[in-house]
Amino acid sequence: MIVQLAEGTIKTKYGTYREILFYDGIKESHALVMGDVKEGENVLCRVHSSCIFAHHFNSVECDCREQMEISQQLIERAGKGIVIWLEQEGKGNGHYALLNTLPLKKEGMPQAEAYEAVGFHKDNRNFSAAAKILKHLEVKSITMITGNQKKTETLTRHGITVSGIQPTILD
Repeated sequence: MIVQLAEGTIKTKYGTYREILFYDGIKESHALVMGDVKEGENVLCRVHSSCIFAHHFNSVECDCREQMEISQQLIERAGKGIVIWLEQEGKGNGHYALLNTLPLKKEGMPQAEAYEAVGFHKDNRNFSAAAKILKHLEVKSITMITGNQKKTETLTRHGITVSGIQPTILD
């Protein structure tokens, strides 16, 4: 289930978007939509999970904020696209889990392994809400702005046509 709750306009550093707020019965999710994406093919799409450190505290210890900025710049250049924001802090484990991994991260352990070492899942995110949102928006196919194969596999499994991958880098 996905229900559209509200819609508004938001001006960003990288253009004006429609913000559409959705609810799946558990969490809210946001879609930032630039341009006309209905029936669109190869629409640029970033599925982005929340990151308190990067987006609220401007941390330089992760690249979440940079990935979001690059995604919005790529969408602005294309003139249309979608950013789907999912509330999945700490790879879906929550901020408490993230804080517990900090000592291990400082020792050089990769984030996913650090989660597992402190008793959480390596990656507990679920991207099915993003698939439901894309179906609601009636997008025919997307080009994912990602480096995460799990996102594309999940969307494909849920009936979304992923026509390509755009790495989160600017030319």
